[in-house]
Amino acid sequence: MDIIAAIATGGTAPTAIGIVRMSGPGCFSLCDTVFRPANGRPFSDQPPRTMVYGQMLDAQGRVIDRGLAVRFPGPHSYTGEDGAEFHCHGSPVVLQELLHALFAAGARQAGPGEFTRRAFLSGQMDLTEAEAVVDLIDARTAAAARNAAAQLSGSLRRDFQTVTDALLDVTTRFYAVVDYPDEDIPDIHPEEVEAALTTSAQTLERLLTTCRRGRVLKSGVRTAIIGRPNAGKSSLLNALAGYERAIVTDIPGTTRDTVEESVLCGGVELRLIDTAGIRETDDTVEQLGVERSRRAVAEADLVLVVVDISAIPTLEHDETLRLARASGKPFVVVFSKLDLYKPPAHVTVPGTGGEPAGAVYLSAVTGEGLQVLEDTVAGLFPQGSAPDGSILTNQRQEDAARRALDAVERAREALASGFTPDAILTDAEEALDALGELTGRTAREEIVSGIFSRFCVGK
Repeated sequence: MDIIAAIATGGTAPTAIGIVRMSGPGCFSLCDTVFRPANGRPFSDQPPRTMVYGQMLDAQGRVIDRGLAVRFPGPHSYTGEDGAEFHCHGSPVVLQELLHALFAAGARQAGPGEFTRRAFLSGQMDLTEAEAVVDLIDARTAAAARNAAAQLSGSLRRDFQTVTDALLDVTTRFYAVVDYPDEDIPDIHPEEVEAALTTSAQTLERLLTTCRRGRVLKSGVRTAIIGRPNAGKSSLLNALAGYERAIVTDIPGTTRDTVEESVLCGGVELRLIDTAGIRETDDTVEQLGVERSRRAVAEADLVLVVVDISAIPTLEHDETLRLARASGKPFVVVFSKLDLYKPPAHVTVPGTGGEPAGAVYLSAVTGEGLQVLEDTVAGLFPQGSAPDGSILTNQRQEDAARRALDAVERAREALASGFTPDAILTDAEEALDALGELTGRTAREEIVSGIFSRFCVGK
């Protein structure tokens, strides 16, 4: 392979520290042309995995910065090949000049995710671990970061490897008996096959039950804020966001379109959608806003029904409460404007159907009640104190795991129905193909390319 180089720390805005990295056979001698160690020894002779202080040089050999460099001999490196990093001041000009010096010496610009792709191709990681790299970079909650870090350490791969090993044991022993009938190879008994298939199915089922939590960790909880006009929906959005994201006035019907914002609430990322007030209206524009509000509820994972405390006596006929119940989604009733009205001693949310997951008295002005709302959300979407990484976090993983489970279930049914071993083998091998696609062992090129296209340049 050729030598690739890229800025790994953005490079478009000044930062305290900037990093340029490179990888490929022969990169150490190339580094000798752009880095002059202070100890007088060539960079290629420096001890591995040890920071060395020295001067960074441009393409004409002029000093452009002083900083640190480190070399990582393969195969014990991120990519599995020889690699190096330069840590200098984070001036975009300095970083670009250093990068151009490396290009002049023979390196080329790395493509998006090319460092991690080389790690995958060299066997340093599988596709689930590669996806964990991008999940870790994109993590917006501590729980998401912990889960991605666990997956980067191979937790998800080990789960699937357990299933792969069990299915391989079944298939290889079947083939051994068929291909070498004269050898003294013990037959595999149906109960052994059943045990292997049952264990595999249980593992895959357990992993598939994590899909919802994985989506929450990675993408957040799509949350619709609904209520009558002037109930305090936009004020709630602003209070959760921590700044004036939506316009707030005393005039009903100010919000005509949906307003979206992502916030952390109880350690959970909420993708808030502030909707138009739901009411009967002759205003065409407001009608469109109300329709979008209804669609937002249909697509939401959580609904916050905002009710003005002073409107509690008419709550029985509240259309937004009826809409939340009809959606089948978990919903929380938020009684707003606590700073203006004294809350009643007890309120029973009227109506039939689904009951609210909680009722919160809240003032968007003073912040009173926000912690109660955060605790309620945290209870609805528990993140766990330490995710172990055994969580499916994207559609590709879910699809492959489901196809593997379907094939294993067909094999179990075939075994129970007394089919010949070749019928069972066909389904077992289909499950192995799906698992291989998930980890990258049998993944098609377009799948691999699609995964790494999500990466930034320099990773």
